[in-house]
Amino acid sequence: MTNEEFIKLINSSAKMYDLTQPLSVHTPPWPSYMPLQIQYFKRIAGAHMGQGANGQIIQSSNHVGTHMDGEIHFVGSGRPIGVVPLEEWVGPGVVVDISDEVEDYSLYTPDMLMKKADIRKGDILIINTGYHRYAWDQPESDEVRYMVKHPGPSPDFPDWALEMGFKWIGVDCGSADHPMNTILRDWHPKLFKEAEKKLKEKYGKSWDEMFPPEEFYQVMHLKLFPKGLVHAENVGGDIDKLSNKRVYIGAFLVKGIELESAWARIVAWEMPEEK
Repeated sequence: MTNEEFIKLINSSAKMYDLTQPLSVHTPPWPSYMPLQIQYFKRIAGAHMGQGANGQIIQSSNHVGTHMDGEIHFVGSGRPIGVVPLEEWVGPGVVVDISDEVEDYSLYTPDMLMKKADIRKGDILIINTGYHRYAWDQPESDEVRYMVKHPGPSPDFPDWALEMGFKWIGVDCGSADHPMNTILRDWHPKLFKEAEKKLKEKYGKSWDEMFPPEEFYQVMHLKLFPKGLVHAENVGGDIDKLSNKRVYIGAFLVKGIELESAWARIVAWEMPEEK
């Protein structure tokens, strides 16, 4: 789709969907990162002091709520968020719903995704694991399950993602990596035992046999970011309304020249053929 076609699309009756999680001081950050903090430094009632407006100071890490990890988050010579051309954040894509096939600690595979939806090379790929229902603002909110038990990619997923040349990937859970391929494995040893038991029952392998740490520790970050394939985490919002549909997707980020990652407003429009 050309820029001109996109302008016609958004100016038409194409429905827009918000795939963004609400951002609040209650939104959990990635474990150990600074949460969002907001305070007023002036209020409207201070008009007699020449202040006459509300003003706030914000402190936070970039990894709170729906956000895009930038290349430089893991690659010293990578691009910060603000220098990536806008064209790399928007384009045709697909929202793949695998929520009926995964559970705590599950692995999702390229085959599992491809049988669900029309996934094409160069797409923006959004993966609906169903774990957005455990986000902080949902009735079934469960922070440990959302951050530490969510499904993650199979061993062949990273190479497949590179072969497909995706613009970027989005997931509706705490990380694009399997949580047991992150530091959370060490921080939650009891849960790691649960995950490994399920893996052995299904695949007959220990975790380190299936995911040698020297290759798979934070593989979605360490292997893909140097090649320019980054991802958004904590996607949510209207994601269930677009199950297995092709859409036009945009991630709108502040043009922060030094930012290693950034909060995102992720929006999708129905493609003409899907209306």
